[in-house]
Amino acid sequence: MTTTLQSYEYVREHVRIVPDFPKKGIMFLDITTAIKDAESMQIMIDFLYENFKDEKIDYVAGIESRGFIFGSALAYKLNCGFITIRKPNKLPAKTIKEDYTLEYGTNTIEIHEDALKSGDRVVVIDDLLATGGTAIAACNLVSKIGAEVVSTAFIIELDPLKGREKIEDKGYKVVSMLNYDLD
Repeated sequence: MTTTLQSYEYVREHVRIVPDFPKKGIMFLDITTAIKDAESMQIMIDFLYENFKDEKIDYVAGIESRGFIFGSALAYKLNCGFITIRKPNKLPAKTIKEDYTLEYGTNTIEIHEDALKSGDRVVVIDDLLATGGTAIAACNLVSKIGAEVVSTAFIIELDPLKGREKIEDKGYKVVSMLNYDLD
């Protein structure tokens, strides 16, 4: 196996950059090319696991949709439950919701109001950290229920958008694997 830095660069080589998606001027980092490669996928999940294996984690909460990929695999490795945080009208039981702003618009996410209980320790995960709006909204949902956000976690972090600073300003820890500056 390669060194950690070489492993991370291996993953970086498998992330595709798509210009002008989902709208003109956005440089979209497409992680689907990295998750289709078995070694790249293993490196990403192992990175996440190494960051949380010594923590007491009750649940991993994945943000729709790519957060489901990493979150469910991490929950399996941590031997804990997995919670879905979804776009509106996708969850069948009673939910609570949170509106947020992202780098190219606004949106809403929801969680089942009985998904967690007070005192549960949760890692909130998504594939990419941009402005931090989605992750902060997810953390707010987890906190509204009374659970504790142990950390947020991402594979990719877009440094110029300062999402890390915004999340940390709210008191949440940030873990990320790959940093990008697409300016």
